[in-house]
Amino acid sequence: MRSEKEMYELILSVAEKDERVRIVGMNGSRTNPNVPKDDFQDYDIVYVVTDMQSFLDHPSWIDIFGQRVILQMPEAMDLYPPELGNWFSYLMLFEDETRIDLILVPIEELNKYLQNDKLIKILLDKDHRVPVLPPSTDKDYWVQRPTAAYFDDCCNEFWWLSTYVVKGLCREEFPYAIDHLTNMRNQLYTMLSWQVGIEIDFSASMGKNFKYLKNYLSAGVWKEVMKTYQNDTKENIWSSFWKCCELFRNASTGVALQMEFKYPEYDEKVTRYLEEKNEK
Repeated sequence: MRSEKEMYELILSVAEKDERVRIVGMNGSRTNPNVPKDDFQDYDIVYVVTDMQSFLDHPSWIDIFGQRVILQMPEAMDLYPPELGNWFSYLMLFEDETRIDLILVPIEELNKYLQNDKLIKILLDKDHRVPVLPPSTDKDYWVQRPTAAYFDDCCNEFWWLSTYVVKGLCREEFPYAIDHLTNMRNQLYTMLSWQVGIEIDFSASMGKNFKYLKNYLSAGVWKEVMKTYQNDTKENIWSSFWKCCELFRNASTGVALQMEFKYPEYDEKVTRYLEEKNEK
């Protein structure tokens, strides 16, 4: 694996030699002081460029970064609609296991890029266009204090989804049941993140896909969360489902108490419905 120093030198040398590249920025975990470093961290790089179309017309220009295992260009894919507007991304995993997620941003949208994220570090500014930026921070990603409406919406969604899981299990439509159980778990993670937020005064990020949530839960609770992933048999899906319900109820009643929210009465009614279906 190439060293961090080697990668920065390569990324900057490509930019310095190409007159079309005017600014190099970096985002993501490498600019976040709260994220520990490891070998899986991407280099989330932005080239702010002139003559954007000339890059798109000659996609082989990225070969200079190394031999790739795989390349994905989301804005050129048909299966998933593009999300970056006029920006274009190259997601590259290399044979030495380093990875660059490189986004091209037209120079006309520089301000939009600078306002898009507080985790920005400018590595190169040929024309001194970028003002002095404050230190990068992940504050925009900190878990947010829920309102009473958000709390009830999360509860409502969780218990509504539970009826779909049970329907799938009773019909033995297991992909259907598992998919809705996955969505239930996402609501569980949201509720657990609020529970953690209360404990830490909403002063940290749980990370993409709640990947840092484990760091804030006790080993015992996390072990219980892992039990919601047993999906290889009908009996295990039922077990995962009930464990998910138990964890959500424990977390949501705690959040309701701490935040002085009204706990929804439909939990009891829905649970009774679920238990009746399970018995049949």
